[in-house]
Amino acid sequence: MRVGVLGGSFDPPHTGHLHLSLEAMKRFDLDRVLWLISPGNPLKASAPAPLPRRLEAAQKLVSHPRILISDFEARHQSRYTYETLKKLQHTWDGVNFIWLMGADNLSQFHRWENWRGIMRTVPVGVLARPGLRIDARTSVASRIFRSARLNGRNSRLLGRKAAPQWCFVNMPMTGISSSQIRASGAWASGNARLSE
Repeated sequence: MRVGVLGGSFDPPHTGHLHLSLEAMKRFDLDRVLWLISPGNPLKASAPAPLPRRLEAAQKLVSHPRILISDFEARHQSRYTYETLKKLQHTWDGVNFIWLMGADNLSQFHRWENWRGIMRTVPVGVLARPGLRIDARTSVASRIFRSARLNGRNSRLLGRKAAPQWCFVNMPMTGISSSQIRASGAWASGNARLSE
């Protein structure tokens, strides 16, 4: 089984996350996508909304049977992606995990704790989102792991490859983002529109 892992604070979850998940299933030939809703993000200065609220919002948003919502990091007390992926592999033996991220994350991936370990643990699927496409393609991670890049035309093979392997694919764009929803004040007030 090939399972894409989309981690993040999901503060709040929205249809952009759903769109990225559906595109990832199609582009990388995934059986499932697992939303790992993290307790917090070490790279962000402020704490996200309480985890139960974000989990509930994600469960209300997602009705697709192949997208799973999880608080795995909180239950297994893992703080960093590398540690989480190792625990996932240990917990779900026989599953081929693929780490999923937007192109905006690839541009600053080298700032993540043990990012090289992540690249060497599971294949990485990068989906282009609004902005930062050029920054992502010229990022530290993409330069260092240039020889491990799978051509986008072969993206459906990613889950069958051994790490390190990564693939950058373009997808139709959506303009919605968690930061925009938070900036509008709607998420804080409980009146957030989680779709465009």
